[in-house]
Amino acid sequence: MKFRRKLFACKAPYDSSRSELFLKAAKENFDYLISHCDDYKKICEGLHVTSSEDIHDVADIPVIPTMLFKQHDFRSGRYLVMATSSGTSGKMSKIRFEFSALWNAMKMSLRITRFHGVTTIRPCRYIVMGYKPHRSNKTAVTKTAYLTTFLAPAVSRKFVLKHTSEGYKPDFEGVIKALAKYEKGRFPVRFMGFPSYTFFLFRILEEKGLSFRLPKGSKIMLGGGWKQFYQEAADKETFYKMAKKTLGIEEENIVEFFGAVEHPILYCDCAKHHFHVPVYGSVVIRDPDTLEPIENGKTGLVNLITPITKATPILSIMTDDLGILHDGKTCGCGVDTPYLEIIGRVAPEDIKTCAAGAAEILKGVKL
Repeated sequence: MKFRRKLFACKAPYDSSRSELFLKAAKENFDYLISHCDDYKKICEGLHVTSSEDIHDVADIPVIPTMLFKQHDFRSGRYLVMATSSGTSGKMSKIRFEFSALWNAMKMSLRITRFHGVTTIRPCRYIVMGYKPHRSNKTAVTKTAYLTTFLAPAVSRKFVLKHTSEGYKPDFEGVIKALAKYEKGRFPVRFMGFPSYTFFLFRILEEKGLSFRLPKGSKIMLGGGWKQFYQEAADKETFYKMAKKTLGIEEENIVEFFGAVEHPILYCDCAKHHFHVPVYGSVVIRDPDTLEPIENGKTGLVNLITPITKATPILSIMTDDLGILHDGKTCGCGVDTPYLEIIGRVAPEDIKTCAAGAAEILKGVKL
């Protein structure tokens, strides 16, 4: 896969001149998938797309809803690692990666985190606001959070969610005790994980009348979304104020990541807190009723595209997120690739309605 190799060899993660290379890599990935996965082939034939010659733009690539990955185990080749979604809906997506895909992911992640100043050689202490790794936990969010603790040398790692005989249990008291110790130390503290548990910590500290002033260089890195706590999601302004009040961490030291197990491309917010689309992925916003692509600035379903792996057909997936794609030049941070704004999630009953136009996609796939 020479075009995929060239794409993920791009050293500038936001080089807007790489769109033609991306399309070539996507077509190359499509040809492999359609010849190595019978279910994917049936989906594509149902949409009358039988070869890369039928694809003139990334929006022409057949789309698979993420909910279908939760119901059906797609395989399109040998793999080295399998990751699963969090399974908050009761079912999990199983996404596989071969060695070359993992190598691509590592190069991509390092280039993006370096660009945003997250990678450093200065040691720090990590407080992971997520799951402590356990042999029973194969979720991508757990693996990603742990891997993020290698972006700077780890002096120590503290996890808020610990595995017990009754499953995972939060340990906020343990985190608070650690903060009292770390406040007096010389190493910066990096929070990594779910914004929900991080915000819950803010509230607990506020209720207890506690606040800390962590060492210079401390950061909050958010990823994984609010999951089942979406109804309690705080707006960014409130979150930033609480971070400063309880931990002494300023807004410029809060970094947010966006991604999905079905679309393992790292989106890191810029200085203006916008998710610019890196060269390794592409985003199409589609009309919820017709699934046709819509222009920048309008709200629709988020369609994410990447040729990163060939072991699972995740080339083009439809999320249950509603979003807007903006012209990158309107951001003002200096990056000119488009940026994605996530508005919220479609309710489960609405997802079926929005995906009804893709009913043809599901024909021929045994669930």
